[in-house]
Amino acid sequence: MTALILSVIAMTVIVGVRYLAVSGAFAWLTDRKLPGFYGDRREQIRKEIGWSLASAFIYAAPAGILAWGWQAHGWTRIYSNVADYPLWWLPASVVIYLLLHDSWFYWTHRLMHRPSVYKRMHAVHHASRDPTAWAAMSFHPWESITGAVLVPALVLLIPIHYAALLTVLLIMTVMGVTNHMGWELFPNWLVRGPAGQWLITASHHQRHHEKHLCNFGLYFRFWDRLCGTDRGLGEFRSGPRLRPRQS
Repeated sequence: MTALILSVIAMTVIVGVRYLAVSGAFAWLTDRKLPGFYGDRREQIRKEIGWSLASAFIYAAPAGILAWGWQAHGWTRIYSNVADYPLWWLPASVVIYLLLHDSWFYWTHRLMHRPSVYKRMHAVHHASRDPTAWAAMSFHPWESITGAVLVPALVLLIPIHYAALLTVLLIMTVMGVTNHMGWELFPNWLVRGPAGQWLITASHHQRHHEKHLCNFGLYFRFWDRLCGTDRGLGEFRSGPRLRPRQS
């Protein structure tokens, strides 16, 4: 039991530090690119950080339990020997995990916009109408639970090398932060080119924070396109400090 508790505590620290480090790095980049852009949102950022650190424990609890179970009892399908599966499975497992996570996110996110659910679960996140780099994990605890269960469930079912799993977690973290920065980090040739027709960046997610009932995806636009909920790209706060839209 002690080992289990220590695993959960360690994972909570890891998730919390990861959030502070990645969101902090992109907030610093924002300040360098757009001095003062977040300057009038100090209270909003304080709340985003508070909710996010609470979410860190919720995300970390099942991860810590499974990390302990993996090491002590072999509960999961995580493997460390690359030779256990064909080499092509390394990138394939990353893609499969991202596709399944995106599908889970789309449908749970869309459900949370139903009026009967929205106020109880999702209104906290949308308090950041103009999100910042600190908003990626700014969730009500009930919403955090829906986000925290999928990857732990997947590692019980689908084999994945630990390096591929770290890649999935890295993509999840970076895209969660960059989609909420309030300005577009990526160049026009990607955002408005062929790749941008299928990949989600801040421009696409900004429309969701503006209009709510559209653009529900996380990584990819195909569910939004298939279900008729894609409303294109959003507009960022106007003003001379905004990064020009150029490639």
